Amino acid sequence: MSDTLLKQIDRYAEAIRKHRPLTPEESKELDAYFRIGATYASNALEGNSLTLSETKVLLEDGITVGGKPIRDCYEATGHARAYDYMLETARGGSLQFREEDILQLHTLFYSGIDPAHAGRYREGQVFITGTEYVPPMAEEVPGQMAALMDELNQKKDTLHPVVLAAYAHRRLVDIHPFQDGNGRTARLLMNLILVNRGYCIATIPPILRHDYITALQQAQRTRNPTDTPFVNLICQCELEAQKDYCRLFRIRLPEHSKDAMER
Repeated sequence: MSDTLLKQIDRYAEAIRKHRPLTPEESKELDAYFRIGATYASNALEGNSLTLSETKVLLEDGITVGGKPIRDCYEATGHARAYDYMLETARGGSLQFREEDILQLHTLFYSGIDPAHAGRYREGQVFITGTEYVPPMAEEVPGQMAALMDELNQKKDTLHPVVLAAYAHRRLVDIHPFQDGNGRTARLLMNLILVNRGYCIATIPPILRHDYITALQQAQRTRNPTDTPFVNLICQCELEAQKDYCRLFRIRLPEHSKDAMER
């Protein structure tokens, strides 16, 4: 993992914090902007066919797109509801990791798709195609989720927030606690951490899907597993989100010179 990349992220974060607080109108506009972008990108990574503009029309105007699977529409509206809960929780004060919040994120996302499994840990084994990694047995999930919450609460004040967010994302995907919707729940958890700590909503664009899957596989492989590619990918996505934020508010970008990096 590149310390230089984290330093660059923190310089952008400082520039953004100096621009805050936003007006209520600006905050509302920004939330809507990232809500649509995050919903589109997270669903597209999983094969959802809605475009960014179609996602925008659905979420803002409630208009479905003819010829598109109804499930894709439910995934968009469900993700948006879960995104709203993520923001509310992230802005609710000191960060405390709780299983109840993970379950609620999944409930809000998945209840329109499969109410019987929404917000409930899986009861059978699942398999991830294209990888040698095998998630834990269903009976192990509750214990592993409880242990993950304890671990994250212990690490929250020692790891850099972006590294913590990447780690929480990766570990939730490892456990694969739900029948479906694990990746989207993990990305919501990641952003809950980022927003709580004053960073930007990080989205993984669909064009990076191969890099994303490959980085997860490198972290999950049996021989010589490494988190470095995955953490670096999340750092790059956070940095791009910060640059986008600065573009929207015309914030002067931090210097990129070697001297500035060392100051």
